[in-house]
Amino acid sequence: MTKNTYLKIQKTARLTWVKGSDVQAKKLLIVLHGYGQLSTFFSLKFSEMHTNGHDIVIPEGLHRFYLAGSAGRVGASWMTKEEREADIADNHAYLSEILKIYRSEYEEFSILGFSQGGATAARFHCENPALFKSLILWASIFPPDVESPETSLKGRNNYFVLGTQDEYFSTEKQKEVLNLHKELEMNVISFDGGHDIQKDVLESILINI
Repeated sequence: MTKNTYLKIQKTARLTWVKGSDVQAKKLLIVLHGYGQLSTFFSLKFSEMHTNGHDIVIPEGLHRFYLAGSAGRVGASWMTKEEREADIADNHAYLSEILKIYRSEYEEFSILGFSQGGATAARFHCENPALFKSLILWASIFPPDVESPETSLKGRNNYFVLGTQDEYFSTEKQKEVLNLHKELEMNVISFDGGHDIQKDVLESILINI
């Protein structure tokens, strides 16, 4: 007979920071990267950005792997279909610890999820909506397993952002997801570009949160 048992263990997680121009920023934007990215490289997209009173912290996904074969470039992931519920719980504990540690240093928190990181950001936000000023989903899809997301999103300053040439979204899929997030009362922004963070678009959002 075979069976699985589970252990809770400690794990070292990497956070990469992008400090805003303000010496003592009072707002923190938590950014969750996409599939196969590392926080260190993903942070370069924000390094020359006017963060409008925000510091930015990029937690790295807890699962690193070689992007091709058994050597070479490394990326990180938030989860797979294997032991999905356990990984979701671990991700939530990870993000909760970040909020706990830095709550005394910042007055407001927002969370941005890019691509694969969007589902993790959305789940965590909907579990803890009162902790966040804003949720920004970028080139992602609101996870279908979140029950009644409109309850935590309604009346809040949240955003859904998608490039018109995003290679992961067909023309029909673009229309579908844009309408879905409009129905969730999110501010929907469509920009001329692909599957990437666009600096000026994010700067315009950060002005308003």
